[in-house]
Amino acid sequence: MRLLLVLLFIVVPIAELFVIIQVGEAIGVLPTIALLIADSVLGSMLMRSQGRAAWRRFNAALAAGRIPHREVLDGGLVIFGGALLLTPGFLSDILGLVLLLPPTRALARGVIARRFLPRVVASGLGGIAGGVGRNGPAGTRPRPADGGDVDGTATEIDPRQLP
Repeated sequence: MRLLLVLLFIVVPIAELFVIIQVGEAIGVLPTIALLIADSVLGSMLMRSQGRAAWRRFNAALAAGRIPHREVLDGGLVIFGGALLLTPGFLSDILGLVLLLPPTRALARGVIARRFLPRVVASGLGGIAGGVGRNGPAGTRPRPADGGDVDGTATEIDPRQLP
């Protein structure tokens, strides 16, 4: 955790400053500042359009009765990518573009889903993990007469063991 914090708050800003200085020496100070401002403005416009598209897909998934897991992850990546584009620096802009453009965002989403998100299979919640369960269609949960919560179980699965 400490290594991550050192990277995030010390190494990345130093690398950003180094690249900004190198670009400034190559093309001049004013063009460098203009380029940083222009990519922030274009990034905010791209973030707005991609955010709206992610929101539409999220609502469409809800209307179709699906759990919008992919759409939620896309929305988070769009927000994170937009924040990186609004941050001054060329390295953060590159990563922000990767997270905002749909083809590269799909690649990033796949890496994140495989590497960082644990696989959890829920059972006993009316088939909420997908398909039709023994308690009814997907996404429906039985309600006890006393108004309390329904107990269920979750099992963590190693993704390498899936077919």
